Amino acid sequence: MVSRCVTVAPSQGLHMRPAQILVSAMGKYSCEVTILAEGRQINGKSILSVLSACIRQGSRVEIRCSGEDEQAALEEAAALIQSQETGA
Repeated sequence: MVSRCVTVAPSQGLHMRPAQILVSAMGKYSCEVTILAEGRQINGKSILSVLSACIRQGSRVEIRCSGEDEQAALEEAAALIQSQETGA
């Protein structure tokens, strides 16, 4: 398992567009992807889970990836969550 704490950058937080981009990207990895936010564990491969978490801009979240391609998934998830362009 690998993990990293990051700050959510998109101006509207993880709303529909950045959540869809994140979930779509994570779908290509075989590992489990979990986002920890405000004491909740969120399935990083589920659009409903990510949207219902209502994660706002500036929130600190922990990304945890566990499985065969965990490092690659962690790097991509962190880059997407920290990118202003994801929320455009």
